[in-house]
Amino acid sequence: MSFLQLGNGFKKIHYGGQTVKESHRKSLTWKFKMNERSTTKGFVKFFGTGGARFVVSTQLRSTAGILLRYLNTNLYIDPGPGALVRIHAAKERFNLTHLDGIILTHKHLDHSNDVNVMIEAMTEGGFKKRGVLFCPQDALDDDPVVRKYVMKNLDGVQTLREGERYSIKDITFSTPVRHVHPVETYGIKFLLNKTISLIADTRYFEQLPEFYSCDCLIANVLRKKPIEENDVIAHLSIEDFARIVTQIKPEVAIMTHFGMAMIREKPYLLAEQLKEETGIDIIAAYDGMRWNF
Repeated sequence: MSFLQLGNGFKKIHYGGQTVKESHRKSLTWKFKMNERSTTKGFVKFFGTGGARFVVSTQLRSTAGILLRYLNTNLYIDPGPGALVRIHAAKERFNLTHLDGIILTHKHLDHSNDVNVMIEAMTEGGFKKRGVLFCPQDALDDDPVVRKYVMKNLDGVQTLREGERYSIKDITFSTPVRHVHPVETYGIKFLLNKTISLIADTRYFEQLPEFYSCDCLIANVLRKKPIEENDVIAHLSIEDFARIVTQIKPEVAIMTHFGMAMIREKPYLLAEQLKEETGIDIIAAYDGMRWNF
């Protein structure tokens, strides 16, 4: 990575064949704009909306994961490949030392690749002990993705389990059910001023919508076509997503974590079609999107 000085307090960053600008000015951290404070309590920032190995390797969509801010609490969810770079390249400046915790829904690389450097950033290179990591046990024990020397810099590590509830400062969330996925995986139900459910990677199963009743639904919709019964790829399709939102009937439903076929089909067009069919506000997330609540 090389850095070239530009005028007006900006520098140019060359990374992965792309060029972005980054301001040298003081970070705005995670403070709302004045005109938003009276109407919103938090936001979800989609630093990455891609998923699975081919999108990871090509970066047709970023695989950087998402940030949840509520009141004065900041949680980063699934920091996949490129998370650290995408955060620092964003127009809206973010200070990673203001992170309170990190959640891994599971240990696959498109969800966990940058977890160690994110912990390093949160703890100022390990010099300031802070933050909590929430993750399944197999992300720590069986072929671990989190380095032991990095974990010692955290205030704590909490293991995600089916049916448990967790709290960190202003945020309370639960992990309603273990998902059907090759590794230990959990979705998240955030109990905030609105109930926000995040359905992480999983094969569809009949009881799935029952666990995620909510005001706002965020779901990983990797595939255009449904998987076959014996298919080893355990992910939701657009058809599965339609079944889920029809049953849950959230105020808004956001699709993210798109695979190659979904990206080719233009997710925003699929979202518009689903909105017409269901009468529910359907949004196809895009890299850099911020949704306020």
